[in-house]
Amino acid sequence: MDGLAHQLVAGIATGGIYAAVALALVMIYQATHHVNFAQGEMATFSTYIALTLIQAGLPYWVAFLATLVISFVLGVVIERVLLRPVHDAPVLTHVGIFIGLLLVFSNLSGWMFDYTVKAFPSPFEAGGPMLGGLVSGHELGSTAVTLAVLLLVFLFFRYTSLGLAMRAAAYNPVSARLVGIRVGWMLALGWGLAAAIGAVAGIMIAPVVFLEPNMMLGILLYAFAGALLGGIDNPGGAVLGGFAVGVIENLGGAYLVGTELKLTLALVIIIAVLLIKPSGLFGRVVVSRV
Repeated sequence: MDGLAHQLVAGIATGGIYAAVALALVMIYQATHHVNFAQGEMATFSTYIALTLIQAGLPYWVAFLATLVISFVLGVVIERVLLRPVHDAPVLTHVGIFIGLLLVFSNLSGWMFDYTVKAFPSPFEAGGPMLGGLVSGHELGSTAVTLAVLLLVFLFFRYTSLGLAMRAAAYNPVSARLVGIRVGWMLALGWGLAAAIGAVAGIMIAPVVFLEPNMMLGILLYAFAGALLGGIDNPGGAVLGGFAVGVIENLGGAYLVGTELKLTLALVIIIAVLLIKPSGLFGRVVVSRV
């Protein structure tokens, strides 16, 4: 029973990371109707920046906030420089750009910071195991940070005029333009916010999986499964889907397929959702009249 409880708690902790990345994927999807395949590599690059700032002598949380700012600016620049000129281009053009970004950030991380596996510090390890040994200090702390970020994002989109404008620009850009919203900049800010959220996920997971250029490949797959499970067009559903995938991964890996085959569970979830309910548990079914 203790083992089951530990797997549940650990699944919720890792699910929070998947939820953050899933939310970033959904934000980009709502703005462009495409999946950003480079989201994981962008998060990894941001994590390397955070480690560099920490090694330069900055306190952990100062480096954390500085990395979020840098990641936000990087996301805005990518949208304005690479995506804006091809906004009306065919789908394959966007897919090519996303794959190109994946390769660029993956190789740039290795070239700038080398390909060796690095340990990433955690500010939560001093307390040791908590809650009767069910969860480590880092798992509890990273879950709290991730939940705080998700809550701030929800409050931002729900109660601020800028957040409402960004939502309007993503859902209906034509109507948003008619009421004076600068849709282009709203989409750029959405890219920046998604990059910052991805950076949070990368920084929180790096102490667990260690830092190397391909750190986020598997995590992105789990996050994509969570986004599909909850609804690729529903931010709240994607967050819940991310937590659900975290629990499924831990329980399935411990009691069903073993740790070596855990990644196949994400593939099974993706295929099952696409076959049974493509809109996800909380997504909308869109019907177009021809």
